[in-house]
Amino acid sequence: MINLKQAVMEFIREEEGLTVVEYAIAGGLVGLGVVVAFTNLGDQVERIIGLIVTRLTTIV
Repeated sequence: MINLKQAVMEFIREEEGLTVVEYAIAGGLVGLGVVVAFTNLGDQVERIIGLIVTRLTTIV
């Protein structure tokens, strides 16, 4: 049982594990930013295409 306790304490003290968590959080935030940006871009493109279609249908 002492070996297990030592292994857990060494795992907790390792700083490399924290960097992996930090990279995961940063990657998640970047991914979220990309999703938000593309969602907003898609909404604007949809609005512009709608305006074009409206103008073309009123001409015809």
